[in-house]
Amino acid sequence: MSETASRAKEIESFSGVDSTPSAAKTSEPPAQPARPASNDSVAQNVPPVLTGPQKNALRAAQSYLSISAFSRDGLIEQLSSSAGSGFNIADATIAVDSMNIDWNQEAVKSAKQYLQMMGFSCKGLIQQLSSRAGGKFTEQQAAFGAKQAGAC
Repeated sequence: MSETASRAKEIESFSGVDSTPSAAKTSEPPAQPARPASNDSVAQNVPPVLTGPQKNALRAAQSYLSISAFSRDGLIEQLSSSAGSGFNIADATIAVDSMNIDWNQEAVKSAKQYLQMMGFSCKGLIQQLSSRAGGKFTEQQAAFGAKQAGAC
């Protein structure tokens, strides 16, 4: 859990966005993440330094996610589509992959959104969530979302 919080802080430092609730902010400087020993042979999951367009794509992705639920593929498509934000697909992909998103929870949110619009069977909702023309979630994410939303 603390590693997730540290990762979120690292990503925020690259994007310039601070998601810390104002009540949780203190006057103390943020803790610096621990650096691995130089002889550590395990690859570290360190966020890349984002370019200007990638930072803008990250901000757009955060905005989209504040409005609606998206799958990874759906969010990348929204960011790179000419009908969406029009970012280069590589920049959109890097921006989305730099975020710490629980795609299962996004599937739950999306399933609940679909169920508010109309009734779905369990199978029908999973199909809608995983369809390339629908939510673009993986089958596993779609099944999780449908079950958690109460359709199964």
